[in-house]
Amino acid sequence: MSVTIIILAVTAILVLLMISKYNSLVKLRNNRENAFADIDVQLKQRHDLIPQLVETVKGYAAHEKDTLERVINARNGALGAKTIDEKIVAENALTSALSGLKITLEAYPDLKANQNFLQLQEEISDVENKLAAVRRYFNSATKELNNAVETFPSNIVAGMFGFRKEIMFDLGEQRSTLQDAPKIRF
Repeated sequence: MSVTIIILAVTAILVLLMISKYNSLVKLRNNRENAFADIDVQLKQRHDLIPQLVETVKGYAAHEKDTLERVINARNGALGAKTIDEKIVAENALTSALSGLKITLEAYPDLKANQNFLQLQEEISDVENKLAAVRRYFNSATKELNNAVETFPSNIVAGMFGFRKEIMFDLGEQRSTLQDAPKIRF
């Protein structure tokens, strides 16, 4: 009877150990999947945000350019006017352009396209830094899972339940292009 109790106790301990290792593997797998979901969130933000920012900066720069070009063209027209009628029309155009510039400057006291480009660079950098951070977290979660899948005694449980070594987030073929600066075209 005591041998039976010992066998049952050892079996119970082994079953509890197996359950514990299985649960650990499930938690590690879920942690890895969650980490990849974080990468998806950052990629979505990158794909949504960057084109919007580029278009915003393009629109803002175009607005500034159009406003200044109207003033310059009106000034050149006023300087080139020969007759009184031409001068009246040209000066009215210059007055209108200057009024538009004044209103623009009142509404946007810091009307500088370079500030928008600096902001675009900061936003791109922020998104890329967040993406790098979640990739590192994903690789860390993958390493923890892989360590558990490959080390004893959890490797026995992993093999029984189909857990396998997972791949890290790697740049693959993109690795050779890392020396090239990213290109942003307007």
